[in-house]
Amino acid sequence: MSKPITAKDIADLRARTGAGMMDCKKALEEAEGDAEKAITILRTKGIAKAEKRAGRSASEGRIVAMAAPDGKSIALVEVNSETDFVSRNDEFGALAQSLAVQVHQDESIDHVVGVAGEGTLFAQPYHADTSKTVEEAVKAASAKTGENVVLRRYARFATTGALGSYVHFNHKVAALVEITGGSGAAVEALAREVAEHVAAGVPRVPLATTREEVPASFIASERAIFEAQAKESGKPDAIVQKMVDGRVSKLYGEIVLTEQPWVRDDSKTIQQRVDEVAKSVGTPLAVRRFVRFQMGEE
Repeated sequence: MSKPITAKDIADLRARTGAGMMDCKKALEEAEGDAEKAITILRTKGIAKAEKRAGRSASEGRIVAMAAPDGKSIALVEVNSETDFVSRNDEFGALAQSLAVQVHQDESIDHVVGVAGEGTLFAQPYHADTSKTVEEAVKAASAKTGENVVLRRYARFATTGALGSYVHFNHKVAALVEITGGSGAAVEALAREVAEHVAAGVPRVPLATTREEVPASFIASERAIFEAQAKESGKPDAIVQKMVDGRVSKLYGEIVLTEQPWVRDDSKTIQQRVDEVAKSVGTPLAVRRFVRFQMGEE
């Protein structure tokens, strides 16, 4: 049974796809109110590109990094506020940095926690005031600022290889990358270069490090959309499949980190840049994992 379509539904779909209001309204009507089906309809018709992820939330805040002196472990933390005025306050910045210290000193964390409340951090004694838990310290900051201050997510990587982080000057975008197979100044510099590339999000924010890590369900969904679009050309099935295969291959080049053109020199891919440094240091290197935080994304 379809649900009534409201003006808010249309506006939300427009924000997610960038399509026009009337196109969004028609797609929602065709999808009987199902927003996800409406997105597929818009994309099949070539009206919308991949769903926008950034900018769907109005949250402000700050992303900070904390690294060990030897560079073998790095933490990233995103702390949100309601307004940019509060996020630029020195006390808020100090809180964000202190929470990054809290995450970094917890050696049990060697992964990404996308929803901070689902991790174990909130229940820990707060390192700067052990009479409080981390959760209580964050709530105290909310009370002091008069805004809803939230520790949204965090990550901590540890390695025997090399780590690199990049935090944009406005603290709204950051990335963390691990390179395995070697260590030392050249490999650390490479990790920082790749982190900078990931933060840039060009040509798209990568979904995976290698093709094998891309969810099969995602490729199947994209392939179905490509096939529906290609069939409208009226060409024979054999040609349609070649067209679809070509678009899927192009998609991999956009969403797989190691296949993306390097943001500093698009004549080479990230993998080629990694191989270049590997040759210079005399040992095979690989990008093992990465994470990217952008303020306001879901």
